[in-house]
Amino acid sequence: MGVFTQLGGAELGEVAAAFALGELRQHHTIAAGTINSNFSIVTERGRWFVRINEGKAEVDVAWEARLVGALAAGGVVTPPPVLAVDGRPYAPLASERGKWVSVFPWRAGHHLAAHEVTPERASQLGAALAQLHVAGLELPPGWRRGSIYDHDHLVARFSRFQSTCDPALVAATSILGEELACASEAAGLRRHATQGIIHGDLFRDNVLWEAGQVTAILDFEQASAGSLAYDLAVCINDWCWTGHPELALVRALLEGYQGVRPLPQADREALPIEVRAAATRFTITRITDVYLARVTNPEKDFRAFLARVEAWRGPALGQLSAVL
Repeated sequence: MGVFTQLGGAELGEVAAAFALGELRQHHTIAAGTINSNFSIVTERGRWFVRINEGKAEVDVAWEARLVGALAAGGVVTPPPVLAVDGRPYAPLASERGKWVSVFPWRAGHHLAAHEVTPERASQLGAALAQLHVAGLELPPGWRRGSIYDHDHLVARFSRFQSTCDPALVAATSILGEELACASEAAGLRRHATQGIIHGDLFRDNVLWEAGQVTAILDFEQASAGSLAYDLAVCINDWCWTGHPELALVRALLEGYQGVRPLPQADREALPIEVRAAATRFTITRITDVYLARVTNPEKDFRAFLARVEAWRGPALGQLSAVL
């Protein structure tokens, strides 16, 4: 975690001017990004979250801004991007050519630790995700873009290390190869589930809470077209896990979700496959992006997600099916 673009008061004052936020009064760096550079600023108009979109083309920044704005208008608990003075929901960063800056109203809140996820909170999260899915289904199909983490992409990543002699990866490669084959065999069932706009990465660190309520869903960078059951599976793997699957939390999450959007039978049938596929996806990307890249980030140790893969290969999968 870090900051990739350093901005001082002068540069952040230029950002404030680009979005007509008024005079800059306070600012500080938020050293919590793994992809972007983030800042908190206070101006005469209030407090704002500033994000420098690192390594993104304008078309990608524009797509995400349009999506987030539409989801917020559709009732999703997410801060919509602020319009710049030129009318776009983003602006060029004056101090660095080729970079784009987004600004959002500040939302108070904190992230939950795994032990803080209660059935009540899991239910609220499920309802918030369902609202996101409902709002996404209302958007034009032409807004949907493919995921960069589709099956073929994961197979390609896996091929980078599948023949490794690294003792830490030998057992993992055998398991992951079997899981990718299983996901491929179930491709028809997975496609039959409801397809729409998914968040794709709704982990606990992408949701803010205040006074027991969800105050913001954040970080739509991995949003794409996809299976709504897969999006649920990502949440189950993160929100309903304390070293093993927490079936009471899974049940609460699904009840909260279905209070807003009842699950069609096709989604129910796909969910057991998707919990395995999601656990496999995050194991593979943590191996390639963290372990093999020699990045020191204990929170993204691939073994934590490999443990999920192994759990879903056992009795836990049948227990999940019984909850559906």
